[in-house]
Amino acid sequence: MSIKTYMNEVGEQAKRASRQLAAADTATKNTALSAIKSAMIANQSIILAENAKDVAKGKQQGLDSALLDRLIINESRFEAMLSSLDDVISLPDPIGQMSEMSHRPSGILLGKMRVPLGVIGMIYESRPNVTVEAASLAIKSGNAIILRGGSEAFYSNQAIANCVKQGLVSAGLPSEAVQVLETTDRMAVDSLIGMSEFVDVVIPRGGRGLIERVAKGAKVPVIKHLDGNCHTYVDESCDVNMAIKVCVNAKTSRYAPCNAMESLLIHENIAKTVLPQILMAMRAVDEQMAFFVCEQSMALLADYPLNLTLATEDDWYAEYLAPKLAVKIVANLDEAICHINHYGSHHTDVIITDSYPNAQQFIREVDSSSVMVNASSRFADGFEYGLGAEIGISTDKIHARGPVGLHGLTSQKWVVLGHGEIRP
Repeated sequence: MSIKTYMNEVGEQAKRASRQLAAADTATKNTALSAIKSAMIANQSIILAENAKDVAKGKQQGLDSALLDRLIINESRFEAMLSSLDDVISLPDPIGQMSEMSHRPSGILLGKMRVPLGVIGMIYESRPNVTVEAASLAIKSGNAIILRGGSEAFYSNQAIANCVKQGLVSAGLPSEAVQVLETTDRMAVDSLIGMSEFVDVVIPRGGRGLIERVAKGAKVPVIKHLDGNCHTYVDESCDVNMAIKVCVNAKTSRYAPCNAMESLLIHENIAKTVLPQILMAMRAVDEQMAFFVCEQSMALLADYPLNLTLATEDDWYAEYLAPKLAVKIVANLDEAICHINHYGSHHTDVIITDSYPNAQQFIREVDSSSVMVNASSRFADGFEYGLGAEIGISTDKIHARGPVGLHGLTSQKWVVLGHGEIRP
C-alpha cells in the first residue's frame, strides 16, 4: 500500500470517528480514559521494554542528550503519564458549554456553544508521554486525533497506542478515534499536513526544523511555537535570594524543556554584586555551565571561575537546550523589555522585582504567551496551569495562545433560540 493510500485511509477513519466522539457524553469519554489507564498499568512492563529498545537505538545512532532525555520513560515518568490521565478525567468537559447568552431586541436568545475542532493531526519528536497526553486531551474534548511520533520513539508509541485502543473499544468508542501512524516514512508528514478534506488543525511539537517544515507546507491551520528562548530579567528592586533561587531553577532543573531559561538580563545597578552570585550558584549545580556574556558582563566577571565566552548576535536568539546561558546587563526596565520583544520567541518571560509598577509595566509590554512575576519560567506548562495536560504551546495570537489544553482544542458556534421570531 502506498503512503498516500494509507494516509487517505487513516484520514477517512479519523473523520468518521470524530463524528462519533463529538456525540459521546462525558461519562463515556471518562470511562475510556480510565480504561486506558488500566491498560497501561497492565502493560507497564511491555511499555518500558519497548522504550528501552528506543533508547538503546537512540544511543547507538548518536541521538543528542536533549532528545535522549525526552525519550526516556522511567518509573517516575510512567507514573506522571498515569497522573495526567487522572487530571484530564477530573477536568470539566468543555463540550456543549454555553456562554455569552443574551436576549436581543428581536426576542431571540443568542449565545455560543463550545464544540470540538474535529480531526487533529499531531507531529512530534521523542517524548512518548505526548502520545498519552495528546490522546487523552483529544478524547475528552471530543476530537479524533492522528499522531505521527518520531522514528526514535516508534516502539514506545506503538506500545502506548495499543493501550489507548483497548481503552476506547472497552468504552464503546471507535478505536480509530486515536491513530498512531504505523510508519516512519517522512512522506506521511507531507500527507498529513495536506489532508484538508480530513484534518481540521495540525500541531507540530519538536525542533525548529520540524515546525518550520510543517508551517510552510501545511494546507490546514497550524498551532505552533518555533523556539523557547525564555528570559528572566532581574530588576534593580528585587529580593536577591529570590532572584538566585528562581534563576537557578529556571535554568538548571532541566535543560531540554522549552520553558527553561535561555537568557538572563540584569539591571546594571545591581549587576556587580548580584550577577556573580547567580552565575556561581548555577555553576555549583553544574560545573559544565557555559555563559555567553555581553562585554560589560565579561569585564565584571573576569576574576570568577566561570566558563565565559563573549556573546554574539546569535546568542541573544538562541534556544540552547543545554547547560548554556546568554547573559546581558541592561540599563533599565525599558531596555530589558525592548531586548525581550526583539530577541525573544514570545514563549515565556519573567521579571524578578519588588516594584509593583515595574511588574505591571513588564506584564503589559512584554509580548509573550506567558509573562511571570517572581516565579520560574519552568511553570509554563499545561499541568502547572491546571489544564491537566497540554498538547503543545502556541506563541501565535489567533485561536489559542500559551499552553494548549482542552479549551484550545475546541471552537465555538453561535446558537440562536427563538419563539417563532421573524426578521422584519
